[in-house]
Amino acid sequence: MSASLGDRRRRAGFPWLLALSLLLIIMAVALLIYELVGFSRREQQLPAGISVAGINISSLSERDAVSRWERAYAEPVNLLYPDANGAQLILLYPDQVGWRISSEPMLADALRLGELGGGFWRRFIDYLLGIEQIVARDIPLMADYQENALRAYLEDIAARYDNSPGSATYDLQTLVVYPGTSGNTLDVPKAMQLVDASLRSAVERTVNLPTFEVNTQALRLNDLKELIIALLDDKGFIFDGVNTVASIYVLDLRHGEEISILGDVAFSAASTIKVPIMVEYFRALAAPPTQDEAWLLANSLLCSNNSSSNLIMEIIGGGDIFRGLRRVSDTIQALGIGNTYITAPFYLGVEGQQLGSIQAPATRPNPDFDTEADPFNQTTAEDMGALFSLIYDCAHYNSGLTVALPNAVTQRECRQMLELGSANDLLRLLQGGIPSGVRISHKNGWIADSVGDAGVVYSPNGRHYVISVFLWERSEFQDYQKLWSLVEEVSRAAWNYFNPQAPLLQPRADIPLTAQECEGNYLPPAPEYVNLDDINAWRRN
Repeated sequence: MSASLGDRRRRAGFPWLLALSLLLIIMAVALLIYELVGFSRREQQLPAGISVAGINISSLSERDAVSRWERAYAEPVNLLYPDANGAQLILLYPDQVGWRISSEPMLADALRLGELGGGFWRRFIDYLLGIEQIVARDIPLMADYQENALRAYLEDIAARYDNSPGSATYDLQTLVVYPGTSGNTLDVPKAMQLVDASLRSAVERTVNLPTFEVNTQALRLNDLKELIIALLDDKGFIFDGVNTVASIYVLDLRHGEEISILGDVAFSAASTIKVPIMVEYFRALAAPPTQDEAWLLANSLLCSNNSSSNLIMEIIGGGDIFRGLRRVSDTIQALGIGNTYITAPFYLGVEGQQLGSIQAPATRPNPDFDTEADPFNQTTAEDMGALFSLIYDCAHYNSGLTVALPNAVTQRECRQMLELGSANDLLRLLQGGIPSGVRISHKNGWIADSVGDAGVVYSPNGRHYVISVFLWERSEFQDYQKLWSLVEEVSRAAWNYFNPQAPLLQPRADIPLTAQECEGNYLPPAPEYVNLDDINAWRRN
């Protein structure tokens, strides 16, 4: 019986089946552990298809992913500032404007996306089955910088690279003032938007900086002043010299802008004083001028007839010429034209003329220049310009002289004053510096050492202006060709400034050698032909 039992045990042998089962179990456990290790390693990588602000971080470790996007966004932004040669390259490194990336929350978002496939064992089963998790999501960039630092950076670029409009220039041959060249400046607000977008892009790291054109600076009357001074210097006439003085005043009647070159220097008024005499005569008249009174005015203003001017002052004074002198000077002083007066009658050189003078009013002309002005008859370029301005405002706007002399001068009378002055067709001085046929109402005057002319120029484009020019040169006999040509060149420069669309590029060649005679040319032939509302009507009859 025992032998049989032993035989059975010998027949049973080694438990191969059990061993094989155990081996398979061990291998399965080992494979499971192996796959779990592999899966765990893959779990440390980000899922496929995921990106951060356009940067692919698929299957990267957390550290490598962060490193990749931080390197990409640390690259400089190429700023291109346009210039004449193409563009200036300026590198903007993000840390210069305090660039900071919030990597931790972006990484956390990436990791959360990896858990969208289910729990750990579900993802493990997918791993074992070879099912790859593809998220196909882009995580928005989380970053910031200091806007003030970027603005300051761009403003510094603007300060270094912007081109301001060029200054006005002039041509002494054509006497034309030209606006400066246009400039360009960085559009900082728009540039900030573009740079912001580039800082937040890993691909578009180049910005063409936007600029806008700065229009040429509008010409200012001071540009004309610089041209006139340069002109006088070019002609060898020292405007502020000891032996030569130039006094010039220009007023833009549209904008009120004015320039004065020694405009407060006292000059011999000569016949320009006949403008204040005319104003006072109109003031003294109780009714519109009769034909004889209009004839007297025309002879005084147009022909500079001294006897007519003396007679007007005698009439103003009620038969006393010295009372008339006082009224003329008092009125002009009351208008605020404080450096102009006449204190003695015009010298006629005839037997029996009553001579003498009244006391001159207190004046305050520029004390630094002495033109040896007539002690009995003085004015300044500014004063004559101011008087024509008052008459112009009275004639065109019922202001100016009508306000300064209420109930004494009417708008129609001011129009008649300018109408009368517009017939002063001597063809030289201010008139010789503007095109033929252009309306100018003016009054001139000269003596041995000085010449002056003042009036209103009516530009066809509506840019009317007052101009007053007085020149003095120490001399016993005036060099008419020199001084008169200078007045005409100054007048031409002013004309070109106010009429850039129709400039006189060269001095006029059609002007006479001397002034055209009044009688027989532009003085009406007789009292009955004088029409103060249309001074040249006699030519058409």
